[in-house]
Amino acid sequence: MTPKIEWVGEWFGSPYYHILYKNRDANEARLFLDNLIDYLNIQKGDKILDLACGKGRHAIYLNQKGLDVTGFDICQENIQEARGHENDRLHFHVHDMQFIFRKNYFNYIFNFFTSFGYFDSKQENESVVKAAADGLVEGGKFLIDFLNPYTVIHHLAPEEIKDINGIRFHITKKIDGGMIVKDIKFSDGGRDYHFYEKVKTIRRVEFLEYFKNTGLDVLEIFGDYDLNSYVAEKSDRMIFLLKK
Repeated sequence: MTPKIEWVGEWFGSPYYHILYKNRDANEARLFLDNLIDYLNIQKGDKILDLACGKGRHAIYLNQKGLDVTGFDICQENIQEARGHENDRLHFHVHDMQFIFRKNYFNYIFNFFTSFGYFDSKQENESVVKAAADGLVEGGKFLIDFLNPYTVIHHLAPEEIKDINGIRFHITKKIDGGMIVKDIKFSDGGRDYHFYEKVKTIRRVEFLEYFKNTGLDVLEIFGDYDLNSYVAEKSDRMIFLLKK
């Protein structure tokens, strides 16, 4: 049978995406959010946007802390599930992050877990930063939680196999045209599947150009979820805290 090849909307909304990544550390995510709430001194009444929110894991937790949160994602299936958690201070929408969602409205915009760099061109990726900047109130803050391209490139495992829920995922990774490309193949229910993910290896200097062009000031660059300083050769993450 001919394999099915999809990207972004269908893969991120696929049940197989969530099976493959079901073991992501929820405790680590909550600790990161607690650290951010304390560091930024976020107050009840502040308006928060979770940009590219997936099924809303981070937005739901922030809301449970008493905060007013909006989340959007391009994948309708993710938003449909997230809406089961909505309340008066938690709302979800289907939206493309290249375009402004609500102008001059949010005190904080968060982009978590490398939900950035999906586009091939500098202009498209920069448009995401511009849309976020336009959505902030004056003095508002934007956080981008991105992979550290330096450590990823130098420690890239070209192939791995994961057995999860009775499904064997065959995964290969490579650098192609400035993109980290992950090729994912598996079979289930007598059908072959073939998906891929890709994210641009955007380096710090390129991000700094995006921020300059969109009027954002860099306050901090963190290297992990404990908010330690970024060190290119060592850090797990490259997390930018920006101010409008």
